[in-house]
Amino acid sequence: MLLPFLIVGGIGLVLLVISLVLGDIFDHLEIGDGALSGTALAVGMVVFGASGALVSSMGLEIVWVYVLSIVLAAVAYLLCVLTIRNLTRSSDGVPASAVGLSGVARSGITTAGGEVSLDGPGELERRLAYSDEPIAEGARVRVVEHAGSRVKVVAG
Repeated sequence: MLLPFLIVGGIGLVLLVISLVLGDIFDHLEIGDGALSGTALAVGMVVFGASGALVSSMGLEIVWVYVLSIVLAAVAYLLCVLTIRNLTRSSDGVPASAVGLSGVARSGITTAGGEVSLDGPGELERRLAYSDEPIAEGARVRVVEHAGSRVKVVAG
């Protein structure tokens, strides 16, 4: 009676480990805006197996064990898909532009480089900076260009 639940749960666990180590196995398929997810499918299979094993120990008829296991697996799958979709949309990887922010030169800045601390949201650390004209340490600066991890600054 427990064998189908153990098999499906075990396969789900293997798929979950694979998707966590190697990435989502269905990631290359663009089906329904992420509605098909290997990670979510694996989570659903693990929940099906685990809930089937637990519910069957309650002494219910086998049909109810399957019904409850399928419902719990479907709920887990949907929650996982929604979570993955929200996380994917929130992590677009595009850094916010620093152009227009002001700050302080933390070292002397030349065409070769230097460091600045900027006054802006999310600006917790120093940034690499360069300038066409030398800027002394401690001077106020303003960002005029943003290229990768470096910013071009002017005095002021």
